Amino acid sequence: MRLIYALILTFLTSLPARAEVEIREVISPGGLTAWLVEEPSIPFVALEIRFRGGASLDPRDKLGAVNLMTGLLEEGAGDMDARAFTRAAEALATSIDFDASRDAVSISMRFLTENRDASAALLRAALQEPRFDPEAIERVRGQVLSVIQSDLKDPNDIAGDTFAKIAYGDHPYAFPVNGTIETVTGLTRDDLIETHRNVLARDRIYIGAAGDISPEELGALVDDILGDLPEEGAPMPERANVMIPPGVTVVDFATPQSVALFGQPGIKQSDPDYFAAVILNHVLGGGSFESRLMNEVREKRGLTYGVYSYLASRDLAEVYLGSVSSANDRIAQAVDVIRAEWVKAAEEGITPKELEAAKTYITGAYPLRFDGNGPIANIMVGMQMLGLPIDYIAPRNARVEAVTLQDVKRVAEELLDPEGLHFVVVGQPENLETTTGSDG
Repeated sequence: MRLIYALILTFLTSLPARAEVEIREVISPGGLTAWLVEEPSIPFVALEIRFRGGASLDPRDKLGAVNLMTGLLEEGAGDMDARAFTRAAEALATSIDFDASRDAVSISMRFLTENRDASAALLRAALQEPRFDPEAIERVRGQVLSVIQSDLKDPNDIAGDTFAKIAYGDHPYAFPVNGTIETVTGLTRDDLIETHRNVLARDRIYIGAAGDISPEELGALVDDILGDLPEEGAPMPERANVMIPPGVTVVDFATPQSVALFGQPGIKQSDPDYFAAVILNHVLGGGSFESRLMNEVREKRGLTYGVYSYLASRDLAEVYLGSVSSANDRIAQAVDVIRAEWVKAAEEGITPKELEAAKTYITGAYPLRFDGNGPIANIMVGMQMLGLPIDYIAPRNARVEAVTLQDVKRVAEELLDPEGLHFVVVGQPENLETTTGSDG
């Protein structure tokens, strides 16, 4: 039977995309809000829970505490040690994943309808009765330290950490989610207990559920899982003051190929011009092989295997980022080409053909995101955290279609800052050195 359940769960993650999604708001008896897409045709439920704050709540001398605490939630709870907890989940054919990011602690649970109550009890124990056994702490700490050591040798991670320090200064976003070797080594069990109390609180919960569960059943479920958590957690950080200076930062690293991360301030997802910016980015660097950057940097000049850009909107800051890798003797040329494309787009906008192609792709790809209960539940939680209305999905593509060529041109002029682009280059690039100024 366990094998059958596993096969069912695998099948349910690849359900056909839905053209329409009807979301209902559910208020639990205990006052928690959840969004629900009810689908009773298959006895399976996906539940997403997110606690706003994440690693941004780490004290400066305890970086990595949220990440380590989150990693320990599945390492024993209540009267179950780590092995017993894993066996209980397997016996129920229930999957529970815990993750910590800069902005949230996320929990994803998938369970069969017939095992709903037992699965809820298991998650409740993990969230409300974590053991934080000493041996589990040391095992997970060792895993985290191994990741940190590996990241210190990864050019992409080095570039990301360097750019974060430049962009965010002293804000929590400037520091790594995993923490540092020194801070993680110094974390105590008491630190993890305090972190648990500060982060997993009712005043920052967002919930999405999709599948075979009624509103009444969902209300009772979330109260059972989350009802006894602390009412309030640690205060949220202030918004970041994004100050990205123009120029280039070179980080010396022995490798035949340099990695470059480039960026500038971005745009809020709540901005009325956001979809114009999405279309602009699709044309400039977000459209894979169809983008201008890919065409100019890879196809025409053969400087890289790949180059891309993306709008990165976080809870407390917005940046516009991109990445490219190239041989040390060619990375300077790649940087020049990227800057030139930024200038061209800022001055000229995009063409009618590019506009229509971008709209076709963006509107066509959107329904494919709703390809199962899990993705639907995840999207609903994201919508709540962004403050989007519950009926956002239906008119979303119409908003994309409403963007005009003039809208994109205006947004390109306002958003793109070619002279303000900053490139962090990790490697041993030729004809590039650290600068402060718009001439790179």
